[in-house]
Amino acid sequence: MDYHLSYIVTSLVFLSPFAGYTVAAMFSDRLHLLFGRRGIALFAPSCKCIGYVVIATHPPYPAVVAILAVVGLGNGVADAAWNAWIGQLAHTNQLLGLLHGLYGLGATIAPLIATSMITRAHLGWWTFFYLMSALAAVEIMAGAAAFWTETGAKYTSVNRADGKDRGMTRQALRQKVTWICAVFLLCYVGLEVSLGGWVVTFMIRVRHGEPFPSGMTATGFWLGITVGRVILGFTTPKIGERLAVSVYLLLSVGLELIFWLVPQFIVSAVAVSFLGFFIGPIFPSTIIAVTKLLPSEMHVAAIGFSAAIGGGGAAL
Repeated sequence: MDYHLSYIVTSLVFLSPFAGYTVAAMFSDRLHLLFGRRGIALFAPSCKCIGYVVIATHPPYPAVVAILAVVGLGNGVADAAWNAWIGQLAHTNQLLGLLHGLYGLGATIAPLIATSMITRAHLGWWTFFYLMSALAAVEIMAGAAAFWTETGAKYTSVNRADGKDRGMTRQALRQKVTWICAVFLLCYVGLEVSLGGWVVTFMIRVRHGEPFPSGMTATGFWLGITVGRVILGFTTPKIGERLAVSVYLLLSVGLELIFWLVPQFIVSAVAVSFLGFFIGPIFPSTIIAVTKLLPSEMHVAAIGFSAAIGGGGAAL
């Protein structure tokens, strides 16, 4: 069963996870206080596993949209937790670059696997989510093993100076830094997801490319993000996050203009790959800026809220 949907209706799969991210933004800090990082390590991938199992049954499209909100909840909780945790460690730029680089690597490999399953093995698109379900199950086991001793009581004692388990979401939302970061990520994630999700259509319809090479441009974009986050993660701390992000943004604007204005397939393909390289480190650099400007007890709430608003960029 194929859904035969318009682009507008299809875009609901981006809007639905945003709802989950929004719920995560409101309750991530409270979940940390109650269950600690151990609870997060169990809860977040469980949400994803449940969502992937449901999608693997190939339900009607409205059910897919609804269950993706649960997946978004899991992703939102994990986003806030692991970005905030790594933001407190030594060598933050390098570690966050590696973390987000692995995200880019997954975004590079997943379409290749899914395409092979559909075109070569002649499987339904939904069978890819059996693999996703299995990976989410592995994440549950790995997270439990890594964070089993990280209880709610331990988190509260370390991240609340007075030892009280009060939430910090309201306090974080009173900080100007939180809102600046949120609006910035709204624009950034919108750009990233729009390029990664629609570049193939653009290359086929506007640049008149064949399906396979057009599909490879998306691979080049996500590979550029992966490499950029890992390599520039070592460069950024040497010149400072503020200057580095400014330079990356200027280069990205130039590459976007080349991609748009030069009507050559190869030029557009190369430009979008380098565009991915330079926008890649912007997200982790923004997270680092938040962890430097806000006290540690606000990190989960502020990063969770910013990531949720960033998810709205994907929907828009």
